[in-house]
Amino acid sequence: MRAFFHPDQMRHQPRFFLQRSQLRPNFEVPARAEALLGALHRLGLAPETAAAPDRAAIEAVHAPDYIDFLEGAFAAWRALPNPGEEVVGNTHATADALSNGGRRPAGIIGQAGWYTADTSCPIGAGTWEASRAAAGVALAAAAEAAAGRAAYGLCRPPGHHAYAARAGGHCYLNNAAIAVAALRRAGAKRVAVLDIDSHHGNGTQGIFWEDASVLTVSVHGDPSEYYPFFTGYAEETGPAGTNRNLPLPAGTGDAGWLEAVATGIGAARDFGAEALVVSLGFDPSEHEPLGLLKVTADGFARAGAAIAGLGLPAAVIQEGGYNVEVMGSLLERFLTGWGGA
Repeated sequence: MRAFFHPDQMRHQPRFFLQRSQLRPNFEVPARAEALLGALHRLGLAPETAAAPDRAAIEAVHAPDYIDFLEGAFAAWRALPNPGEEVVGNTHATADALSNGGRRPAGIIGQAGWYTADTSCPIGAGTWEASRAAAGVALAAAAEAAAGRAAYGLCRPPGHHAYAARAGGHCYLNNAAIAVAALRRAGAKRVAVLDIDSHHGNGTQGIFWEDASVLTVSVHGDPSEYYPFFTGYAEETGPAGTNRNLPLPAGTGDAGWLEAVATGIGAARDFGAEALVVSLGFDPSEHEPLGLLKVTADGFARAGAAIAGLGLPAAVIQEGGYNVEVMGSLLERFLTGWGGA
């Protein structure tokens, strides 16, 4: 298995995270990538530097005006009188406003709320460059999958909470969706996304909500008490019936989680997928600081083996996981399980 990364991904250095109205240090830090890079080297999978993506590959998923916003937001923000160090919206476009003809504001303060879903996606000096590099990593992994192989993309920032025109949940560009679009361009008629991050892949669901050629399956903690709260429920199947959510109660460990992963694998098989994109999060871990689920290292190894057992060309795209002390070892277990399938 080949692995991919780009050093520009370290340029995103968010400062804070708002948790229950308290300011906390942001969990989505460069040390996450360092931990994963260490794991790859221990496995003998020295990551290759991915090429920068062209704009068309990003526009296959994201709206042009949203891309323009991400690229120019920090400079516009810094031009404000007395700005903070990062772009963070004061208010966000609500469903009511959008249904009543809400429009994109002209100024950067309003645009920050228009193009972001929450306060956990601050835009700093290197956010655009890091996000663009992560998209390039996803495309490199997708190219391997298009050639009939499996590859791991160390994407940071993660992507599965990003919609076509809105950031959220530490995510700016939807790397998994960009990989899916690349596989479709390469000729795959049916692509499955299996998201095993502990949070619902709401952005991926939204992007492919009406696309019958893409199956989206998300295994995650029950959103009634857990981010992203508003989506991720079992009844959300989409117009074509090609969306599947498998929410799990708090405290679910290996047995229940692996059963849900097996259900997702079965759905991909029944769908007739020709290629697979795995949104790999390590935040289901029992050691996760914002954890809801209780999956062990052995659980991740067994999941890797089970997913590899599908025998599909696959792009494994890194999503969440924020305990830098353990996530490297979890990647080792997952990829070792994959290789041993």
